[in-house]
Amino acid sequence: MPPEELGVCDAHDHLFFGSPQLVGQELNDAAAARAELEAFRAAGGASVVQWTPYGLGRRAADLPVLSRAAGVRVVCATGLHQAAHYAPELLDELRGRLAAVFVAELTEGIGTSGVRAGLIKVAGGFHALDTHARWTMAAAAEAHHATDAPIAVHLELGTGALDVLDLLCGELEVPPHRVVLGHLNRSPDPVVQRQAARSGCWLAFDGPSRAHHATDWRMPDAVLSLVEAGFGHRLLLGGDTVVAGARSVDGGPGMPYLLRRVRPRLEAVLGTEPVRRILVDNPGRAFAVDWR
Repeated sequence: MPPEELGVCDAHDHLFFGSPQLVGQELNDAAAARAELEAFRAAGGASVVQWTPYGLGRRAADLPVLSRAAGVRVVCATGLHQAAHYAPELLDELRGRLAAVFVAELTEGIGTSGVRAGLIKVAGGFHALDTHARWTMAAAAEAHHATDAPIAVHLELGTGALDVLDLLCGELEVPPHRVVLGHLNRSPDPVVQRQAARSGCWLAFDGPSRAHHATDWRMPDAVLSLVEAGFGHRLLLGGDTVVAGARSVDGGPGMPYLLRRVRPRLEAVLGTEPVRRILVDNPGRAFAVDWR
């Protein structure tokens, strides 16, 4: 689809997600996923980028059905999360072929679903990159070079942004405009945020905090500061709903929160048009792919 048709976009969220780290909190209910998409559409949303990677319950075959039923476009991910989210046996089975798995899911489809991924999701660690992160990012870079797909990075509590850029864009030669750094709101360090923005990568402010953290009330000022510094064209917004209780249909903020609360709060400090560009124009450019 043409990037300009993406519309108002939740640039980082999850319809389905399951991990040994979140037992009993899985997002695995298709009816609830449809209701969440419909609630997002009712709030003015048009598209959702699901960052759930390989092995964490993406339910790729369900996504086209849900997308059509709710009238919301959905982008699916390949990639690999932190090692803690997987059984060691699964990681051992992927040794030596991880990049090939990513490329196949981007160009041929995920399993037998026929659904192709549109981005690669990987993850860093807390203020550092361990061996697993370096392995997965090297595979992601190889897959990017083969396909042009963007690489979206989970920054643990918002940290390690510059280490990620040094590895992906320096050592592994991924163009910065093909890298999306997630969770910048969780570590509201204006110096790091500006340094990352100067590289030309995308900065995602995605999701309310799950505790009473200063990240929520500092986020509008952080976004304003970046816009005033000339980086408004590099910003993305998302909801990052990863547990069942966080869905709006289960009493949490969910996907609609992005448009129901975050959008007007940012409009109050930025104005309507800059926020529209962040929600509409920027995701269209960030996730557009010149497929190779």
